[in-house]
Amino acid sequence: MRRVVTPELMDDPKVDRGELDRSLGYIRAVNRRLGGQRALLSTLERWRGRLPKREITLLDIATGSADLPIAAVEWAEARGIDLRVVGVDVHETTLDLAREHVARHPKAADRIELNVADAFTLVDTHGPGSFDIVHAGLFIHHLPELRALTMLRIMDRLSRLGVVWNDLVRTPVGYAAIHAMTLGKPEIVRHDARVSVRAGFTKGEAVDMVRRVGWEEPEYRWSVFTHRFTLTSWKDEA
Repeated sequence: MRRVVTPELMDDPKVDRGELDRSLGYIRAVNRRLGGQRALLSTLERWRGRLPKREITLLDIATGSADLPIAAVEWAEARGIDLRVVGVDVHETTLDLAREHVARHPKAADRIELNVADAFTLVDTHGPGSFDIVHAGLFIHHLPELRALTMLRIMDRLSRLGVVWNDLVRTPVGYAAIHAMTLGKPEIVRHDARVSVRAGFTKGEAVDMVRRVGWEEPEYRWSVFTHRFTLTSWKDEA
């Protein structure tokens, strides 16, 4: 399948709030049931022994509902790790809905900060190496190749310790599966889920991209059952 990037309905600044809320709810379910949470948390678990004994900061780019920051904070609390997360999204209504979702998880809420921000200006506003770990989930497939490469380079510059790219594998089987899974769903869910898979990445494409922008010793993992992948890179703290 050729990669095709199509604008998603949820990215429209004028999208109906109720429709956006339904779309974000679907993404939360996908992350919970089809590997999005597991992809991030399994990476944190592999890195657990390398984490310094101090507060750890994680930046979540295009945070959506902030469901992955909540999962990360709960993971850290259960292991006695002092983790604080900053979630950013350019869509103001999305951030409003994220704040409502985070408020329903009071144990995690005081460790999560949510800000409206353009991901492409984060180095200017925060500076290189401002966060220990930088994560982007279900975001980079929204971007054409040159913008995606720029974003991967920005992620690497922002991180002190590690970067995590958490996204969709593009295959005919995955596209057929998401087509079937979204039958009967609202139009925004059907449209965005299907175009997301068409905009996903093969292993060869993803690995080539992170190598081109200088990620150190990238590690690729994926699930044949969920068609999700993570590409990660760990740096030894200076």
